[in-house]
Amino acid sequence: MNKLTLENILHTIPIFKELNADEINSLQTIAHTKNYDKYAHVFMQEDPLTNVYFIMQGKIKIYRTDIHGNEQIVNILHTGDMFPHQGFFRHDNYPAHAAAMEPSLLVYIPKKQFEEFLIENPSISVKLFRVLGDMIVDLQQRLEEKILHNTEDQIMMLFLRLVKKHGTAGENGVVYLAKQFSNRELANMIGTSRETMSRTISQLRKEKIMELTSQRMWRISVEKMENKLFE
Repeated sequence: MNKLTLENILHTIPIFKELNADEINSLQTIAHTKNYDKYAHVFMQEDPLTNVYFIMQGKIKIYRTDIHGNEQIVNILHTGDMFPHQGFFRHDNYPAHAAAMEPSLLVYIPKKQFEEFLIENPSISVKLFRVLGDMIVDLQQRLEEKILHNTEDQIMMLFLRLVKKHGTAGENGVVYLAKQFSNRELANMIGTSRETMSRTISQLRKEKIMELTSQRMWRISVEKMENKLFE
């Protein structure tokens, strides 16, 4: 990949888009790109934490496994996202697995060199702290949902989170969400079973709160779902 193309790519990453030419040139000297096939692992849980990654194209699944091999999806990341978030400033291991859910192009920067770049560019450090702060708030919210709500409520809250992040607004309060996750993957996001997820989705469809269109899109009435959640 030539320098000009890498420069254009770096400018598309949200936390780098305001860098001037000299800062981008400095970043190019430590940034690299790599393509990953579908299902390929970027890193494994407990591997030494050596690189910081930015998604240019594709989708990355962050997940953990327990001693029984059960999968718990921590996050699904898309174009423009950075990872890992947890343990970034620690001299530690990767806290989870990262795998491509579709063919993906990543930019990666060695962790030590990225830390030095942040020291030299404090404005980028501030943006990074905002990203990490948003992640902390999201994790706190998920923990509260787990503690304070039953499984059906957690499933509706999961769909509302997905709608907020990935949905496309329609008419009359309806939002469309691409059916990009299996029921097992959705269940793994909140630590429930595939059967419970399937049963709850079936009930929500019976109540006309959500339906699957011929284009494989979830058509979700956010107002109805919120009313059921807080009734």
